[in-house]
Amino acid sequence: MSVLVTGAAGFIGSHVVDTLLAEGEVVVGLDCYDDFYSPDVKRANLSAARTSERFSEIQGDLCDPAVLESIPAGVTSVVHLAARAGVRPSIENPRLYGRVNVDGTLAVLDWMRERGVRNMAFASSSSVYGNNDKVPFSEDDPVDYPISPYAATKRACELICHTYHHLFGMSIVCLRFFTVYGPRQRPDLAIHKFARLIRDGQAIPVFGDGSSERDYTYITDILQGVQGALQFVSGEEPVFEIVNLGESRTITLSELVQVLSEEMGVTPEVKRLPAQPGDVRRTYADVSKASRILGYRPCIGFRDGIRGFLDWFDGRG
Repeated sequence: MSVLVTGAAGFIGSHVVDTLLAEGEVVVGLDCYDDFYSPDVKRANLSAARTSERFSEIQGDLCDPAVLESIPAGVTSVVHLAARAGVRPSIENPRLYGRVNVDGTLAVLDWMRERGVRNMAFASSSSVYGNNDKVPFSEDDPVDYPISPYAATKRACELICHTYHHLFGMSIVCLRFFTVYGPRQRPDLAIHKFARLIRDGQAIPVFGDGSSERDYTYITDILQGVQGALQFVSGEEPVFEIVNLGESRTITLSELVQVLSEEMGVTPEVKRLPAQPGDVRRTYADVSKASRILGYRPCIGFRDGIRGFLDWFDGRG
């Protein structure tokens, strides 16, 4: 199998690349190295992959036909992770998110159709559930009311993926990631941002009263789900599924601050701020479908995951 990984230099993408290489696969990594956070950090994420003869790298925009044309022949599967990330920034610049996330996904799907590549694992998001009152969130729950442009683009991409499955016989699994964390986590996300502020003796900004809940999912569990998805789409018959990948447990924002401060041995100052538009009250994954069709078994508890993150952060953060 030869796998194209889009968004290869990002947090999740670079881990996917490393995992596939460790399994003996040939991997093509594509990334545009945008300025959402430091391109130098992203380049460092792929430092180990670049030592492998089975890894090749392309830098460029997915919406540029010449970039897609430059992808070498022989790709059999795609892990499509490239996207403009972040709920709050999407409110400020929704057209950028539409172009990168929706147009970029259409460009990849058209490239797959032209090249005869039929298998994809697509990175969707728990944000598509909006302020869902029913917990845990199930793939059968209505997702008609996203509350941020980012969430709306991810839902749009799920629908586009289904269309290409229906019209062109592609096998696609849309993976709804639930708040992924661990080594290489993006610097703007809460765990990494809070750890950096605690280390530097600065106050932590806490939006709302601290009762918001997230289903924090450790990176190695996400990788297990991606591997299962690639195996699932590799069968003879075309398939389409939407699947949650989470830990199926929730942590409040206050609990996050407490565990992080305990593990770092520092009691931080907390700066209370109003809740932010676009932020959902909770995320909580029902992973029974992932268990059934992907063999998914999340196993990293939150405190152990924080320790794994801090082991990396203390050395490289």
